[in-house]
Amino acid sequence: MITMKQLFMKKYIFYLLLVLTITSCSKFLDKEPYSTATDGGIWRTEDDANSAVAACYALLRMALNDGMAYYAYGDMPTDEFSSTYGGGDYAYYYIKNGLWAQPVPAANTYEPVMKLRRYENFYRVIDQSNRCIKHIPSIATDRQQEFLGEAYFNRAFSYFYMARVWGGVPLVLQAVEDVATTTNVARATEKEILDQAIADAKQAIISLPWTNGVSSDKVVRANKGAAYALLAHIYAWQGDYAKCAPIADSVISSGLYSYVNRNNYLTIYDGKSSEGIFEIAQNATNEGASYNSIAFYTLRSDKYLSINTGNSFLPLNLTTLSALYSDTTDLRRNSAFAYLSSTDPICIKYDNITYNGTGNTDPLAFNNIIVFRLSDITLLRAEALAATGDYGGARTLLDEIRALAGLSPSEADDADLFENVIDERGRELFLEGHRFYDLVRLAKKTGKVAFGDDKISATQFQQGKYYWPLDPVLITANSLLVQTPYWKGKL
Repeated sequence: MITMKQLFMKKYIFYLLLVLTITSCSKFLDKEPYSTATDGGIWRTEDDANSAVAACYALLRMALNDGMAYYAYGDMPTDEFSSTYGGGDYAYYYIKNGLWAQPVPAANTYEPVMKLRRYENFYRVIDQSNRCIKHIPSIATDRQQEFLGEAYFNRAFSYFYMARVWGGVPLVLQAVEDVATTTNVARATEKEILDQAIADAKQAIISLPWTNGVSSDKVVRANKGAAYALLAHIYAWQGDYAKCAPIADSVISSGLYSYVNRNNYLTIYDGKSSEGIFEIAQNATNEGASYNSIAFYTLRSDKYLSINTGNSFLPLNLTTLSALYSDTTDLRRNSAFAYLSSTDPICIKYDNITYNGTGNTDPLAFNNIIVFRLSDITLLRAEALAATGDYGGARTLLDEIRALAGLSPSEADDADLFENVIDERGRELFLEGHRFYDLVRLAKKTGKVAFGDDKISATQFQQGKYYWPLDPVLITANSLLVQTPYWKGKL
């Protein structure tokens, strides 16, 4: 039985040491996890601090990959996908109405839906961040503030991510030093979690430089731009658009980022493009394993994924594709999709496949998870300006993104401009982990509920179905936890 004490880590810590370096463009992240029973003697040098911070990113990568969480939370319960069951465990759990509450035996920890109803992985990031925040100030290094900023960023990101998924979650700000003295923690309110994420993001902004680390670590570790992008998203999620707009502009006006030519659109997803602000590096075989990747469930045919010559396991919604990409000259449509004339079109953003085996077997997918990029933040600022009545400013930014894609300016009325920006985000950020949260903000702002058939109805939205349930395993282990309101009595 997993207890809350185990949830918040035992005495061991996860962080990366110079144990094994894998050939790659980023030595910072390509080190094997190492466990030790005590913090004593490991917080002495700049290398120690750098390795400890690297662990935060490695654990965050684990959290977003396990159960294909980044896409399972951000894309699959939306109108991007058909409600038709295509095959595979992931497709079954995320597509149909109500299957978030699919009963799973406590022993079946491998089940995708079990993984997604549990938040231990995020608390591992938080615990490691807490350790960094506690111990790095004692290390004499010129990069001390930079390392601390990265720890605050990781803690802020993890709490913000959980707040969007579950609402209120336990708030833990101290590292667990002794599991024997760890007590259960109740769920804080979503506002309390977001307030903490805001405070941490602001501290990260203060501490982080615009450029940090070495060039090979670009965008896979946080800088000031990533922290500003995170803060802008937090404010947007809260509906505090008056604060969101200037924070987003801090990223745009920095001059540090530039758009990728849309004729080369797919290079964005290989990672570290000029648009990239923050990404999760996917450059080792354990991240690229095809059977655990978004590529496996969305690609098909010999040309894109040799092992699947049938239909894709997660079929795209033809109605949504037709509505979003009604203009067939859209460069994103023509670059990022294949088989558009068939009944089973696919998104090919994640087709950077390498084959280990002979005969195109054992495929590995090496596309970074693109968390924040310039066009995302430009459109987020447009959304904020539309929400606050600056329609001219919003339209300028919206049309900037449309022009990149070869489209004419938007003809939407001012009253419809907010929704029009959300639609543009749908075109620009298709299958990039944003759609679900965009549609939540749309529903909150306009009352329009558009998650797709068999996903979330207007009534269910008002009841709070857009928050995930906690798995009963967690509630059994911690008597202070209560179920997410919509899901009470359903699991």
